[in-house]
Amino acid sequence: MSEARSDNGTARYGDSVADGELCERAWLQAVANADRVAFERLYLRYHPRLTRFLGRMTVRRDLIDETVNETLWAVWNSAARFRGDSKVGTWIFGIAYRCLMKVIRDEPPLAEHVEPAAENSSLDEAAFGQNESEQRELRDWVQHGLSLLPHEQQMTMELAYYLGQSCEEIAGIMNCAVGTVKARMFHARLRLRNTLPNLGGDFSTATRSVQT
Repeated sequence: MSEARSDNGTARYGDSVADGELCERAWLQAVANADRVAFERLYLRYHPRLTRFLGRMTVRRDLIDETVNETLWAVWNSAARFRGDSKVGTWIFGIAYRCLMKVIRDEPPLAEHVEPAAENSSLDEAAFGQNESEQRELRDWVQHGLSLLPHEQQMTMELAYYLGQSCEEIAGIMNCAVGTVKARMFHARLRLRNTLPNLGGDFSTATRSVQT
């Protein structure tokens, strides 16, 4: 399959050229050469993912939009500095995380959590039964428990269970050691075991899911 070329001579990478990470690396390399078509593809792929990610931390749409735009602007300006040591997604989420931390410092506290989208809630799906109303109730219950965690622990759990990131990927996003990620997950699970019974709900079912 031949590649289409952009006006500046860099390759336009279609979705059928490569899958997943290889495709994103090709796009990012093209963005480093100021290829706007490649940037548009990255933008379309990551804008909804970043919106969901930030939406787990605040219901303020203005802060979400501001942080997403700042993140993608940073991708455009710093694509040439991507070294390939991590996945493209890990690198982009890391930028978003740092932008989010700046927002937290400048405008604390963030607004209360929103209910997670059902299609992205792997922890919810593992924890909840068949009845839709019970699922909603238990989802709110677990989300309330997560909102009471210290910020670093909460973010770690969100990245692991709701976004499916590995410990290594979380370490890259949060710019910390893998051991730190594992310690945060351990303490977060311990806090949830101690907190969730006081909030009501099916404690045994949810705690089994956060321990796995």
